[in-house]
This record gives sequence, C-alpha cells and structure tokens, in this order.
Amino acid sequence: MSVDSETPRAGLLGRPYALATVGAWSLVFLAAFESLAVTTIMPIVTSDLDGRGLYALAFSSTLAAGVVGMVAIGSWADRRGPAVPLFTAIAVFAVGLAIAGTAVSMPVFVAARFLQGLGAGGMTVALYVLVALVYPAALHIRIFGAFASAWVLPSMVGPFVAGFVADALSWHWVFLGVVALVAVAAALMLPAVRGRDRAPADRVPASAADARRVAEAAVVAVCVVALSSLGELDPGVAWLLAPVAVGAIGLALRHLVPRGTYRVRAGLPATVVLCGVAGGVFFGTEVYLPLLLHDRYGLPSWLSGITLTAGAVAWALASAVQARLGERLDPGTAVRTGALLLAGGAALELATAALHLPPAVAAVGWFAAGAGMGTLYPRISTLVLALSAPGEKGFNTAAKSITDAVGGSAALAIAGLLFRPAPFVGPFTFTTLLGVATVLVAVRVARST
Repeated sequence: MSVDSETPRAGLLGRPYALATVGAWSLVFLAAFESLAVTTIMPIVTSDLDGRGLYALAFSSTLAAGVVGMVAIGSWADRRGPAVPLFTAIAVFAVGLAIAGTAVSMPVFVAARFLQGLGAGGMTVALYVLVALVYPAALHIRIFGAFASAWVLPSMVGPFVAGFVADALSWHWVFLGVVALVAVAAALMLPAVRGRDRAPADRVPASAADARRVAEAAVVAVCVVALSSLGELDPGVAWLLAPVAVGAIGLALRHLVPRGTYRVRAGLPATVVLCGVAGGVFFGTEVYLPLLLHDRYGLPSWLSGITLTAGAVAWALASAVQARLGERLDPGTAVRTGALLLAGGAALELATAALHLPPAVAAVGWFAAGAGMGTLYPRISTLVLALSAPGEKGFNTAAKSITDAVGGSAALAIAGLLFRPAPFVGPFTFTTLLGVATVLVAVRVARST
C-alpha cells in the first residue's frame, strides 16, 4: 500500500508547527541527554552514595520501566488522546529527575531511575501519537528526522557536558538542571496539545485487555533485564537460560505487537520487526568497537571513541537528508538502502576483526552503519503511523519502541555470550548475519509502501 500524503501548510518551524516542533524536539533531546549523561557520571554517583553493588540495576531498572511506560501511555493515548498522557509522562520523568538529584542513598537513586524510564518511555509514544494529529503526513518524515538528530546530538556532547557539570558543580545538577529545561519544553507544547484529546463521549474506557498488556510489558521488562545479566553467569548455565529468557519474551510480546509480526507479514508487522533487527545489528556491534580498537590496536580511549562519533555524525547527517528529501524519495528505496548500509557496515567490522585490517576500515564501516540507521529509523517511524488504523497509533508506536529495545538488548546479550569463546569475531559474525536478516525484512517492508 502507498503512504498517503498531503501538502503541508508550512515547514516544521512554520507558524502552525513551530512551538510544537521545538517543544517535542527538546523533550526527545532531554530524555536522550539524560540517558547518555548518566553513563558518564554513574561511577561518581555510586561512589558518593556507596552503592557500587547497585550499579547495573541503576541502568536495567530504567530500561524495564521504559517498556512498561510505552505500553501504558500508548494504550491511554489511544483511548483518550495524547495530551493528558503526554503531560503525565513528562511529570513522571521530571519527578524522577528531581528525586535522583536529591537522592542521599543508592536505593532511592535506583527508584528515581525507574521513574525516569517510565516517564521517558511514555513520552516517546505520546509524542508519536501527537505527531499524527498535529502534522500533515508530508511532514512526518521531517519531524522524525528531527527526533533522530535529537538522539544523536547528545551522543556527541552529552558525556562531555555531564562530566563538566559533575566536576564543576556536582553530579546532582546533571539531574536537577534538566528539570527546569523539561518544564520549559513542556510549556512550549501547550498550544499544540490544546483540544487534541478526545471529547468525553468519545473516550474509550480501560479494559481488561489493557491491564493484561501492561502486565505482559512488565514480564518483557523483567526478562530483558535477566537476559542482559546472563553474561555474569557461568557460560554453560548462561547458554541454558538464554533460550528460556528469549522464549518468555516471545510469549509475553504476543499481545504487544501487531498480528502477523512473528510471521514477518508484509506491511505494519514487517515494519515493526525491521526496527528490532536493525537495532540489534547496530547496538550489538557498537558496544565492542571501542574494545576492539583499544585491545587489539592499542588506541587510546579518546581516539577509539572517534569511531563511535563517526557513526553518530553519519546517523545525524542521514536523518537530515531524509527530512529534506521527504516523500521525493520512495520509502521503499530508502528502507532498502538503509538496510544495505547497515549490513555492510557490520560486515566491515567483522572483516576488520577477522582479517586484522587497519582501524580506519572499522571507522569507515561504522560511518556506513550510522548512515544506515539514520536512513532507516525516520522512515520506520513514518511508516508505522501511515500504516496504523485510527485509534491504534499509540499501540503500534509502542510496539515499535518495545521491539527496538528488546532487539537491541537481546542482541547485546547474545553477542556477550559469543564474545567469550570467540572474542570480536563471534559477536561481529552474529551481527553481520542479523544484518543480512535486516536486508531481507527491509525488502518485505518495501513491498508494502
């Protein structure tokens, strides 16, 4: 099926959309910044709060809460409209920031991180539903390209800014300083959301199915955290438990994704799968690149990190290109091109590790992979909205986000298990094969555009 379009009255920063664009972009940027900044300052936080034993939980609790937030807020936004769910998610995120910034013990800090994940996951889905209501279809690719840049930019500046604030002031201000910025971004959204909720008579009450989906999301979250923790166990035990965790995730996901997802049915189901496998390729490869360059080639951390920056820059550039081209570029062509770039980038990392090629090859490969993600992700988001029936945009965007999170986490876990018997070559072989699967799924998606 073709993606419908309509002529936009103005660009993203034109009079009808300027405040909504700036506010939404800022919210995505702040959620991304906080996610990346915490990685930089966590050693300081755990040392100050004497909580090194809860180091991993401070990250996994956020991931788990995000999955639950996506489902709960997505379902709520479908039932009554995005305004109240969006501002509720923003409030939860801000409360989590405030508690983290004033925490005096590690358990309190972990609870605050849970609230941040709950709010950030809910914000993402509610913003997608709002995009469908505020912007014409012809502008969807542009706003999702802007959202992609809002995620990439923090990867370049977030760690430096967070480290500077923590050293110059205190790690507390990495959280407290963002609260005020979240309030400003939320205020910018007010004109855009006014009147966007359903009339009281048109609102759909919560059902037993909604409660079941939230419970299943909680199961998925717990299993994802468990799967991500298998690397700490004995290899034999880990390989025995991995299929159990994957199977439990599969069972719990059944009602959280569109029908036909497990069959990779052309259209919306295949588009949701594409997000998961692409995320698995990228994030399953990325985590081992700095280690490869440091251990095998002896590069200093700052220099090996430039490779990751190259991928982030390529992601941002490709997203900008997608936003500018809009519907002048056929969505199917864009999806296929993005998948090929991503798979080719992963294959170059495998070749570098297996054949001991110069590190410059790895940098080129990661630039290609970043360009592939920047091409794919805005198109996937646009297609999910375009292929969603009325009243299902929240559910389907939540399904896309959940599949993305689960795909990345599962790929990381499996890559970690393969690293022990075959350092670098094992994980990169896995992600390269997953890249081939991404190309095949992309071809299937292209048929539905």
